[in-house]
Amino acid sequence: MARHIAIVEDEIAIAENYRDALTRQGYKVSLYHDRPSALNAFNSRLPDLAIIDVGLGDEIEGGFDLCRSLRTMAPTLPIMFLSARDSDFDIVSGLRLGADDYLTKDISQPHMLARIVALFRRLDAMKESSANSSNAIIQRGNLSIDMDRLIARWQDHLIDLTITELWIVHSLAKNPGHVKNRQQLMDAANVVLDDNTITSHIKRIRKKFQKYDPEFSSIQTAYGMGYRWEEK
Repeated sequence: MARHIAIVEDEIAIAENYRDALTRQGYKVSLYHDRPSALNAFNSRLPDLAIIDVGLGDEIEGGFDLCRSLRTMAPTLPIMFLSARDSDFDIVSGLRLGADDYLTKDISQPHMLARIVALFRRLDAMKESSANSSNAIIQRGNLSIDMDRLIARWQDHLIDLTITELWIVHSLAKNPGHVKNRQQLMDAANVVLDDNTITSHIKRIRKKFQKYDPEFSSIQTAYGMGYRWEEK
């Protein structure tokens, strides 16, 4: 069955251009031109991937609001921003809201398609790993990761991690005490991000755990090297 991609873009010509490119690659594509219509559709049925513009009509940050709603509905749904807004503030804001990737509209279609394939590859890799490995469930003290169900728990609390965040935590917790540099974390998550973006993901992950455990400190920074998981 073809993967279903939802594009939320208020410029109709641009949205149709993306749709045609993705359809040629075998994807099923739905178009939405504003946040309310997209949210209404997502309440009925979620896509396999959501590609969202930041500015949607009169809503200057409608895409950010939609991302926030989607993350509440589906913590592991792949979300990608595709926007003309290319400031570091917008990019970091999008990723902090839980997007798995943030692309600017000057990106080439082949590059965009490669990033989409990478997101789906991560989902498939998770499913394959859990099906073929006896290590589908990792237990590290208060942490439990179930790669079959794509969920993480801390002290019995469900932690709403995105696909990218789940891969990062899994990579760290799989080998406690071992330092993972930013490149290794990118490789584990099968994503291309800059150093600042990795740092933003780590900060966001920590906050999600600290919501339930203010003393959470298992993800430690090895300054100048990367990050490691320390069991307490």
